[in-house]
Amino acid sequence: MKKLINKVDDVVREQLEGFALAHPELTVNIEPFYVCRRTDKPKVALISGGGSGHEPMHGGFVGFGMLDGACPGHIFTSPTPDQMYECAQKVNSDNGILLLIKNYTGDILNFETAAELLHGEGIPVQVAVIDDDVAVKDSLYTAGRRGVATTVLAEKILGAAAEEGYSLDECVQLATRISNRGRSIGVALSACTVPAAGRASFDLADDEIEFGIGIHGEPGIRREKYSDCDTLVTEMLNEILDNTPYSRVLRQWDGDKGEWVENSQTTEPLNEQDSVIVLVNGLGGTPLSELYAVYRKTAEILTARNIHIARNLVGTFCSSIDMQGVSITLLKVDEEMLTLWDFPVSTPALRWKM
Repeated sequence: MKKLINKVDDVVREQLEGFALAHPELTVNIEPFYVCRRTDKPKVALISGGGSGHEPMHGGFVGFGMLDGACPGHIFTSPTPDQMYECAQKVNSDNGILLLIKNYTGDILNFETAAELLHGEGIPVQVAVIDDDVAVKDSLYTAGRRGVATTVLAEKILGAAAEEGYSLDECVQLATRISNRGRSIGVALSACTVPAAGRASFDLADDEIEFGIGIHGEPGIRREKYSDCDTLVTEMLNEILDNTPYSRVLRQWDGDKGEWVENSQTTEPLNEQDSVIVLVNGLGGTPLSELYAVYRKTAEILTARNIHIARNLVGTFCSSIDMQGVSITLLKVDEEMLTLWDFPVSTPALRWKM
């Protein structure tokens, strides 16, 4: 393994120290780990987080128009409740805290504990879960579908909503719509290398791909022979577009009662004449030029299906360390979502119209 690291145990700390030096406009705390921004504006505070290794998600999306705080765990390891608790204390303006969680068991448990701690302090808090990976309904790593790159789109749209003065309840309702309308699929051409392991997380033959890979290297739907870009993108879009509505029961936090309740949710179908935001996302080791080739075929297929691409985003936003591969995300949008998407944003990894 050749990586630009020193000691394995110091990887996340040293990377965060470098991030802090590069972005002095943000507050970066080392013990415990969290990134937050300074603002005097009274608004709902949006916090997300998860294991490191998915950069620029989440710390790279802290800033105006997006996240107020992000809590990175160690590589592919959930952050702890004390990280979220301390981060929330820093960004709280008494308008409430929204915790945005990717659907992984460790993240869910630790963010839920943080919500209970914040509620105990009298801080209004709600949680929202993203579970957009159509490759699975259940796995060893999640209760239901995994949360992947729709999280990036959710952070942008919800961040704008908070800047525009949405209440905590309104932000939760919007997050639910995003989760029910977003769907993603990922493919690995090669495995990632976790520093602590020092080797590839799984083996692929030179002519093989893992179709439906998770962002931690979790198994996909199948392992298959690779032919070419257009064939692969067609397979990926078929998996997304042919995906039928999916019903699941989610635990939601009732901030008024201070307890968890079960709430049934069903994903929305994607039909002809619908509008979408398309995210073509690199998994860490994929050249941008190849991602544009993926977008080319994606646009061709959606146009043939009479699905309107309202906005697009192409690049590496939700990675898996150095994995060669790509994910495609489609988020069905309405005018409200598009207005919020176009709202100015200024973060280390995403910025426009400032």
